[in-house]
Amino acid sequence: MSSTPDVMAAFTSGLADINLDESGAPRKGEKAAGMKSASSTIYDMAATLSGKGDLWNWGMYDADLAEEMRARVPGFGGPWTDGFSEQLYFLALRDLPIGLDDYAGREVLEVGCGMGEGLNFLSRVAPGARMTGLDLSPKAVARATATLSRGDALRYVHGDAEDLPFEDGSVDVLVNIESSHTYPDLGKFLREAARVLRPGGYLSHIDVYTRQRTATMRQAAEETEGLDWIADNDISDRVRAAVRRRMAPNSHFRAMLGKQRMNPLMRQVVAHSQILMFGGMFAGYQPPSTIKVLSKLGVVPWMSGLPMESYRHQIAVRR
Repeated sequence: MSSTPDVMAAFTSGLADINLDESGAPRKGEKAAGMKSASSTIYDMAATLSGKGDLWNWGMYDADLAEEMRARVPGFGGPWTDGFSEQLYFLALRDLPIGLDDYAGREVLEVGCGMGEGLNFLSRVAPGARMTGLDLSPKAVARATATLSRGDALRYVHGDAEDLPFEDGSVDVLVNIESSHTYPDLGKFLREAARVLRPGGYLSHIDVYTRQRTATMRQAAEETEGLDWIADNDISDRVRAAVRRRMAPNSHFRAMLGKQRMNPLMRQVVAHSQILMFGGMFAGYQPPSTIKVLSKLGVVPWMSGLPMESYRHQIAVRR
């Protein structure tokens, strides 16, 4: 079994290889298998270590959307969330040409569901739908199944985004949020999405992009038969707004971190790592002087992240 540093190195180098490649060529064979193995292991570790109130994604902040979301889900909020991650999920369904009251009996699939909290939230946004979450991490799926599943209304399965274990034309809405930038073959995922969607079904795709990955996505979208792309919305400013609110001194994120038992230096290191992981560099984050010193000494990796250019919500309809 590989050590944690080895797995982290494989994952970060794989991300760089996928997202900084100028050719847009899919990764196949051992290179693709290595990236998927590292990704699965990383998210297995996250599923084991994470707790209530941890972040799911970079989030977004839009005051009007937040009010709309709260009106839709009475009682939403509370001490465990700042609501920014949920806003991304709300947007994923709200911007589709399907009314949120019209999901009864529809099949909704989330590819890359992680520990399932986002899909669980969507089950409150669009009641009556049959929702399935799929993830590459067995431990994330096991945790979601144990804590969130509710029969046919909400279930979680293990699987690969590039080889979906579903019948042709069996899904009405496929949601993919902040996940596809880890896929070795983006085109294969889009072809699988087209295959499992029913005619008239929708793909709601939300992710962060480097310049190179933007070109790869455009090429893959053009080459995927059966999908008509009807929206490409740059939501970067709203994502940066959420990340900056999380970085603020009195944020919900920092309050939750403050409740964990650790010394002040370790808390600063953990905050630094979390901020980088959840969009800090994209939002102009500057590490504190202590972190810069520790980085120079080699105690804390710099982990500057990839040069992400935009964060987008793209929608396609199945012909």
